[in-house]
Amino acid sequence: MKQSINILISGGGTGGHIYPAIAIANEIKVRYPDANFLFVGAKDKMEMEKVPQAGYEIKGLWISGIQRKLTVDNLSFPFKFINSLSNASKIIKKFKPDVAIGTGGFASGPTLIMANRKGIPTLIQEQNSFPGITNKLLAKKAHKICVAYDNLERFFPVDKIVKTGNPVRQDILSIHSKVDEGKEFFKLDKKRKTILVLGGSLGARKINQLVKNNLEFFKDQEVEIIWQCGKFYFEEYKKYNELENVQVHQFLNRMDLAYAAADIIISRAGASSVSELCIVGKPVIFIPSPNVAEDHQTKNAKSIANKHGAILLRETELETFSIVFETLLKDTGKQEQLSENINELALPGATTDIVNEVEKLLKK
Repeated sequence: MKQSINILISGGGTGGHIYPAIAIANEIKVRYPDANFLFVGAKDKMEMEKVPQAGYEIKGLWISGIQRKLTVDNLSFPFKFINSLSNASKIIKKFKPDVAIGTGGFASGPTLIMANRKGIPTLIQEQNSFPGITNKLLAKKAHKICVAYDNLERFFPVDKIVKTGNPVRQDILSIHSKVDEGKEFFKLDKKRKTILVLGGSLGARKINQLVKNNLEFFKDQEVEIIWQCGKFYFEEYKKYNELENVQVHQFLNRMDLAYAAADIIISRAGASSVSELCIVGKPVIFIPSPNVAEDHQTKNAKSIANKHGAILLRETELETFSIVFETLLKDTGKQEQLSENINELALPGATTDIVNEVEKLLKK
């Protein structure tokens, strides 16, 4: 194999597509320090900011998804798609990749279609238990499909599927040795239980409202709250930092220590979060967002809850939250059972396993 290899990676739109792409790139870089990387994303999406922050070059395509209802965006989609195919072709011609990797999202569609047409080996990574439209379309021509859940042969050719799991941040693999460090970092009372609330980087309106409406209840339960309310909601909720048992954060820069300090976690059910929480192995109440494509989050949460690894509480059932929460808080046996069961579903070697598959394609 030639020493310097060219790796093309495309994925984005949400952190759930971007961070796995960056994790895969980082692992390839460890094995091939001289490798050249080029990311392809969608213009105006968060990957155009996050990928350069991680130290990689990115090119943007003029592409967006198809909306479920008739919009101006939908009418312009055919033009955007043709334009993106043409630009992806030019990028590939100039960069000459040895392999192309897609992690989902709009931009990976045209990029991997053109890579396949040019005979470049392609690998797609599907994070969810129910695949997105882009990966479903790409699956036919992809050489390898890395998945995180069972039963995806309903959507993908069975001979191409490898169950690897989703890439996760490496610092969460050792959280059980960081419990004291986590409690000290967040200045928590070690005698009280700590509840970690996660709504994603932008925030989750329903989860934030739920926490706000239950602040008195949490005080009565004598628990401490680490509340990651998200970028859109911080101004509205930062005033609750005045409360003795509550700390409100826009972001959590030390997620490893937040996970380590937590006794119970309340979270959305994006694919990356679910994969991380399996490794973290703490009792989880999933409140999935119903507003994502194909209701991915509910399906992700269900796949864990069906194996008694978490509690699934839909947004339509939030009036039962206080009963569900108090029951779990007082039942240490249930907490241990949930921790054990969710941890059994963990795939901590996902990034390594995915890059092993990339290497096989490079060797071909």
